[in-house]
Amino acid sequence: MKRFLFAVGSFGLCAAFLPAQTLSIRPEMPPVAAVPVPVAETSSIELTVPIGTPIKIALDHEVKVQKVGQAIHGKVVEPIYAFDQIVIPRGAEAIGVVSQIESVPKKTRTLAALDANFTPTHQVHITFNQIVLADGRQLPIDTTVSLASAGVLQFVSASARTPAEKEQAHKNPLSRNIAEAEAEAKREWNTAMQQLHEPGKVHKLERLAEAQSPLHHQYLDAGTAFDADLNQPLSFGSEQVSAEKLAGIASMPASGGVVHARLTTPLTSATAKKGDPVEAVLTEPLVVSNQLLLPVGSRLTGSVLEAHKARSLKRNGQLRILFHEVELPSGLEQKIESNLEGVEVSRGENLALDAEGGAQVTTPRTRYFVTAFQVALATSAFGDRDAGKASADGGGTGAAAANGASGFRLVGAVMSAVVHSRAVSSSFGFYGAGFSVYDHFITRGQDVVYPKDMSMVIGLGTR
Repeated sequence: MKRFLFAVGSFGLCAAFLPAQTLSIRPEMPPVAAVPVPVAETSSIELTVPIGTPIKIALDHEVKVQKVGQAIHGKVVEPIYAFDQIVIPRGAEAIGVVSQIESVPKKTRTLAALDANFTPTHQVHITFNQIVLADGRQLPIDTTVSLASAGVLQFVSASARTPAEKEQAHKNPLSRNIAEAEAEAKREWNTAMQQLHEPGKVHKLERLAEAQSPLHHQYLDAGTAFDADLNQPLSFGSEQVSAEKLAGIASMPASGGVVHARLTTPLTSATAKKGDPVEAVLTEPLVVSNQLLLPVGSRLTGSVLEAHKARSLKRNGQLRILFHEVELPSGLEQKIESNLEGVEVSRGENLALDAEGGAQVTTPRTRYFVTAFQVALATSAFGDRDAGKASADGGGTGAAAANGASGFRLVGAVMSAVVHSRAVSSSFGFYGAGFSVYDHFITRGQDVVYPKDMSMVIGLGTR
């Protein structure tokens, strides 16, 4: 018992001398700040094709013009972009109708009749109202349609340079870019034309023979191109574009670039003056190394550098233009150096571009052969009166018919062959020969014509 009491007392005495311990509350840890995750800034760009944008459409079959309301079918031959995206690809189907067939003015009928043509060409108006995409989607459109040019189009590039200039140009990156762009433009155009069902040689000869008849049908050739200007905008949603991509716009590369554009200012060497303003708008974006530099809709402004109108004695006109500034849709402007590298014009215009982009109409050399043949044909009717009956009746039925056709087409050929009169056949022959001499050598030459919405390839930068 004594031992127990001693142990309890000893424990109490020790506890009295030990320092007291207290519990303290641990201070709260400051909140850990969230690490921000970098998010790329983007902007929403509306993919809209504005009012007035022309859709270039070419007929994919020959059309025999018959009546208003007649169905018309064609192909889109140039892609349509919105900002930097293709929204209507090349090759999309275009569906329309003949909306109007104008009557022929009396003066035109009279002049045509003097050339033995009693069914002169009517002005035919067409409306395209639907685009069918490759996936079957049907896109309604409201358009005002005009001929892109007088007939089937072709791509004309700037002429080749001298060997020394070619060697120097080969060392210039821009010149190489331009050469590649010209080749690509030709390939694209040929690809588009391959989708059209152009008639064969036999069919063309049949149409040519029919055209010589005083009464004939009117046809629209396969490949005839039209500009279908939009009366209402087309919306294709929107695109998210990064700030980095937007920041690179208008930063022209040191090696320059090549752009596709359409002319918004119609020009002709007959009326253009040096210094007249010229405008064009980009139809395809300029992209270099996956960086957008110039979006669709950017405007090119320039001026006429040289213009000479056509004159008598078959001297043709000349026209040279130059673009010196580009304006982005945002309003930002930048000075540029440029050169016209290629245009799309009618096959019948015989247009040629020199190495600096100047345009001039060339006269076919066949005019010498055709005129000489018609003059020789006309004089052959005047044989020696004592040379026999063949000479007396105008050189035989074949020669008489040829003289008649030379002067008055099929009607003249039939009349000369039936009448068997040297006076009649020679009259037709000399009429044709005289008209050929006047048309090929005396009359006023042909002016250079750049129609509104003409497609162009333009090199940007210094060669």
